[in-house]
This record gives sequence, C-alpha cells and structure tokens, in this order.
Amino acid sequence: MENWSLVSICVLFGLTARWAVSLNSYSGAGKPPMFGDYEAQRHWQEVTYNLPVHEWYFNTTDNNLNYWGLDYPPLTAYHSLLCAHVAKLINPDWVELHASRGHESYGHKLFMRATVLVADLLIYIPAVVLYSFYLSEGSNKKKVCTVLCILLYPGLILIDYGHFQYNSISLGLALWGVVVLGLGWDVLGSLAFVLSLNYKQMELYHSLPFFCYLLGKCFKQGLAGRGLFLLVKIAVTVLVTFALCWLPFLSDPGQILQVVHRLFPVGRGLFEDKVANTWCSLNVLIKIKTILSTDTQLYISLTTTLLAILPSSIKLLMKPTLWQFKLALVNSSLAFFLFSFQVHEKSILLPALPVCLLLNDLPLPAIWFLQASTFSMLPLFLKDGLLVPYVVTSLAFLFFSIYLLSALEHCSEDKLRLGPYRRLLICMPRMDLGRVTKWKFYFSITAMAGLSFMSVALAPPAQLPDLFPLLVSVFSYLHFLGLLLYFNIVQIAEPPQSVRKNQKKSN
Repeated sequence: MENWSLVSICVLFGLTARWAVSLNSYSGAGKPPMFGDYEAQRHWQEVTYNLPVHEWYFNTTDNNLNYWGLDYPPLTAYHSLLCAHVAKLINPDWVELHASRGHESYGHKLFMRATVLVADLLIYIPAVVLYSFYLSEGSNKKKVCTVLCILLYPGLILIDYGHFQYNSISLGLALWGVVVLGLGWDVLGSLAFVLSLNYKQMELYHSLPFFCYLLGKCFKQGLAGRGLFLLVKIAVTVLVTFALCWLPFLSDPGQILQVVHRLFPVGRGLFEDKVANTWCSLNVLIKIKTILSTDTQLYISLTTTLLAILPSSIKLLMKPTLWQFKLALVNSSLAFFLFSFQVHEKSILLPALPVCLLLNDLPLPAIWFLQASTFSMLPLFLKDGLLVPYVVTSLAFLFFSIYLLSALEHCSEDKLRLGPYRRLLICMPRMDLGRVTKWKFYFSITAMAGLSFMSVALAPPAQLPDLFPLLVSVFSYLHFLGLLLYFNIVQIAEPPQSVRKNQKKSN
C-alpha cells in the first residue's frame, strides 16, 4: 500500500509538471496563415467531424490538403473525431467547418491541453507504472524512482504539452506492447503494437524488433508444433486488427492508395529543418539534397538504415529475451532516426521511449541520451517560446534521475557494460573507462548548457543565420551516433552473469 501511495505521488508530480508546461505558448500561436501543430490537431477535428470518411485524405473544396491535411493513419483520424464530438458539445465554434480555421481562445486551449492529459492518464502513464513494477529489477523504492524519472523525461513533456502533439498515445500503445510481451502475452502485445502503428506510421521505427522478437519466440518453440500455432495466432491478430482499423477505406482501392500516399510523402525530401541525423549533418559538407535525385536519396537512406539495424535484429532473432528486445528497440529506432528518409526532429522521441526502459539497467547512458535528445530539439522549443519550460524540466530531470538512480555512482566498467570496449582498446594505454565516461558526461552537459545559452543570448553572424541551430544539430548527432555504437555493442556482446539471471527470472 505504501508503494502505491508513493507511485500516486510520482504520477501527481509528473502530471503537475505536464500541466505547468501546458500553461505556456504552443506551436504557431498567433502566427497566421498556417499557425502550427496546435492548429493542425484542431483542424483534423474540424475535418473529421464535418466531412464523410471518404473525403478525409482527399483534396476537395472543403478539405484543402495544403492546409494541414491529414497525414497520419486512421486511428489518429478516429481520435480526432472523438475529440471533435466532445468539442462540439462544449463549443460548436471550435469545429465549425471553415469558420473555425485558426481559432484561438483560452477555453479552447484548456480543452486541447486536457485531451493530451487524458490520453496520458489512460494510456501512457499506466504502461510506465506497470513496466517499472513488473519488468524492471530492484527494490520497490528503486521501481518508484524509475516511474518518476520516466514521467519527468522533458522531451515528451515539452513536445506534447508545449509544442502540442499526442505522441503519448502511440508511444504509450507501443509501451503496452512491450509490457504485455514481457509478461508473456504475445497476442495482446501484437495487438497493442499494431494499434500504435495505426496511430502513427513512425512506429515503423520499432516494428522490426517486435517482428524479430515474436518470430524468434516462434522458432524457439518449434515451427512444427507450438511455435507454428503461436505464429498463426499472431498473424491472424495482426491482419484482423489492421482490417478493423482500415475498414472504412477497404471498399475502394483508391482510398487505400491515397491514405498510403498521405502517410509517406516522399516529395518532402530527405530531411526537414536542422534535424540531428546523418544526412543533415553530412549536408553541411556535401549538399546531398542538391546533387542527388530524390530517388537516389531514398535508395541510399533505405540501404544504410537496413544495414544499421541488421546486426541488432539478427541477434534478437537468435536470442529473443526481454533484455535483447529492449536494446533492439533502441538500436532499431535510433538507426531509423539517423539514417532513414524524411526524418523530423521530433522523431527522436521514438528511440527515447526504449531508452527510458533502460534507466534502471544503464542509468548514466540512458540519462545522457535522454538529455541529448531534449537538447537536440532546442531550436524548435525556442521557436515556440518554451525556453523557460525547457530549462526547468531539463534541470529537474537531470537532478532527480542522477540522484534517485545513483547514476554517477554506477560508473564502473562492469556497470556500464564496457568490457567489449576494453577488448577493442587492447593496444591503448590502460585507462579507467568508467571514469573517462563520467568526465565525458560532465563535458557534454556543460557544452549543452553553453550552446543553449549562446542560442538565446548571442546573435549569429549575418552570413550564418542558422549557425546555432546547426551547432545544436551536429553536436546532438555526434552523441546519437556514439550511443548507437555503444548500445549495439552492449546488445551484441554477452551480458554479465547478473543480467542473464535477471533475464531468466523475468522470462
């Protein structure tokens, strides 16, 4: 009972942080004609409420796709429709066709913020609590601390409650998939992940680990017996769930093709803005978007992404344990972020979710990544007027996570799983890799603070107007690339004996 009281306090603290951020500005506030993501979410409610389903993804006189046209899968549209019905009951002006475009009022802002909070309470937060208590090791006190640290991750709070999106729904459904798979309910896990994929197509970042984990379990049980039965059950679950989600569009192949076209807009290019991935960083030296055709960019990004996720996926297929599954989720989603086509800066939330699941196992690398992921979105936060929330939530996350998880006290080579690095550096002078990692962390956090200050306080040179966003992007990219290598080495190398024992216990 005492533990659940502490969990309730942690949840309340997390909700308070979220609501405090929501009192600030949001994407595109008072900036016509397009406004921002807040208006996009409101506009989708307007469209889904007033137009028939077959017009939701098509350009018509009542649905201008150039003005925040729907570009997410059907579950997002159904969620918008549900919110629209509630909005209509409160104030019909909020979803009136055409007349509501660009609507801004305090009451509507309160309503929209509340919809995100409800989604968190119903989907994301329960999954965090269940994961921390049933699938993480340690004392109950440590599990409570893990709940608080995950809920205080600033990247998700600032994007969903500041910038304004509903990432907690797709990420929450994916996390439900991890939880129920970890508890041995493979069919329910498949169902949860398919729902997350049908809410946001970016959940493809997590799709290969789910596939390899489940297929590996089927192989392990034997495809001539129980494994085949499990494979059939999972396949039927996936197909039926997809069919139900897409049911209104299945009668017309043209509808299906149009929705798919909206979900994967190849014409937008290799990357947008100053995203901290390989192609944006490389574009500083080689103007990839200029010298290569779109088709060539697409093929190169597809090939490099597949090569980057292949080692992790093969390892998971051969050894489908929960530990391998979590690391594969990190490595797959981070590889997609770094190498795939059409990446947004907000897509870093996809690798951030599985990294949150490693806070208990690898506290310092996980905290380091999560803070770097938040920092990588700094230009977006400054554009939305979220400087103060960015600073406060980042400091709160760093303080509580480092203190509660004793991150700086668990910096030995064994705790950080640096044994493979020691073998790779056999010809180098003997160094304490744990201490080196700790000092690199100190330097990294100091540099992030310095770049954050310069981005706010200094004016860039006239000939380099994007200097600070570019520095933030490249600096973050170097972190992500290094951590991708680290997490791959940790996954592919055999874990210490204590980790193997924990795996047997949880599986």
